[in-house]
Amino acid sequence: MHQDVLDLARLQFALTAGGHFLFVALTLGLATVVAVLQTLATLGRKPLYARMVRFWGRLYVINYAVGIVTGLVMEFQFGMAWSGLTHEAGNVLGASLAVETIVAFFVESTFLGLWIFGWNRLNRWAHLAAIWIVVLTAYLSAYWILVSNGFLNHPVGHASEGGELVLDDPVAVLTNPSALLAFGHVLAGALLTAGFFMAGVSAYHLFRRSPEWEFFGRSLRIGVFLSAPALMAAAVFGGLQFGVLATFQPMKSAVFSGKAAEIARVQAEMAERFGPGDYVPSEAWTRGGGLVMLLCFALMMYLCFAGVILACFKKAVFRFRLWHLVLMAAVPLPYLAMIGGWVFREAGRQPWVVYGLLRTEDAVSDLSPGTMRLSLTVFTTVFVALALLDAWLLARHARRGPVESGLGHDERPDPADGGEGTPPDPADSLPAPRY
Repeated sequence: MHQDVLDLARLQFALTAGGHFLFVALTLGLATVVAVLQTLATLGRKPLYARMVRFWGRLYVINYAVGIVTGLVMEFQFGMAWSGLTHEAGNVLGASLAVETIVAFFVESTFLGLWIFGWNRLNRWAHLAAIWIVVLTAYLSAYWILVSNGFLNHPVGHASEGGELVLDDPVAVLTNPSALLAFGHVLAGALLTAGFFMAGVSAYHLFRRSPEWEFFGRSLRIGVFLSAPALMAAAVFGGLQFGVLATFQPMKSAVFSGKAAEIARVQAEMAERFGPGDYVPSEAWTRGGGLVMLLCFALMMYLCFAGVILACFKKAVFRFRLWHLVLMAAVPLPYLAMIGGWVFREAGRQPWVVYGLLRTEDAVSDLSPGTMRLSLTVFTTVFVALALLDAWLLARHARRGPVESGLGHDERPDPADGGEGTPPDPADSLPAPRY
């Protein structure tokens, strides 16, 4: 394998997978928030919560739509650049990836469509059920992806037939500790991302003295009170993963700890077990990714603790403009923490793509350096364009606030204005009053 092809393929996967992951985090978190808000609006029939569903739901749909495109692009590059992984381990990974595709592109997208276009058409209970099915299928989609990733980091439940890996114990694969702990960590991180995003957007409007002070004051409090427990849950699952790391991937643990003697010992053991070679991952990427994650966690911890206290005082929520600026500036912190954690998880298992079973250099497709450079250029351009488009759309609609038009707006004529039709029954849809 040409070294340039290997390096370019790894860089391409890092950019596309990492970029897609950023969309997924906000999508998972906002979907949960919107579903809870809609539950409150449906049970309590409070117009404020209904309007919050429409506003935050619109931002969720934007991020979801662009994120789906990044997922398709990532799958394409994965199949093109990593055919060796498909050939060697496709019998194990194929099932979970296929189920994830069915869940994400059929079940989840179908019910999301019902939720988007069923406003004022479905009764309130059916409409509420649609968004909760979207949330649950989104969780399932994340779980199946992490089942595949968990196998790469800690391969279990497999056997070898003819030099290829085959599925031997499905239960072991589905209950892989590497997958389950990562699943809890990712979900907590997604809620943390949504909390910081809600708090930052709300702080922007309160900083500008928006007339929608009640709307964004409540949203800011929801974001702050969501972020604190989500951060603690992410820390717990992250700590549990660190606890088993020395057992699952001793070299990654040694590199992160910076213990030269331990690195040399593990290197000698792996060379004796797998043959001559360098089994030490990049210390810069492994330790750097882990330290970025921990540094962001520390900053978010102080912000969350202070935020919970400040959010208990109305004057601070509506008038503490310095806090508003801090909340706006803190929106990228969960993203930085997740990227750092992802780099630590993936770079730290090198030179393995399936730990202890398949080397990364053996999983790359047989491509020329020129082809790989062209592929990297195209995929990077596409992902940068999609990321900029998503940021622009989110910023544009977030600045507009809870306007009357948009998601959930009832376009049917109002008899009170001389139009034809019947007045909507409040029991048939979430109330979304004009203002």
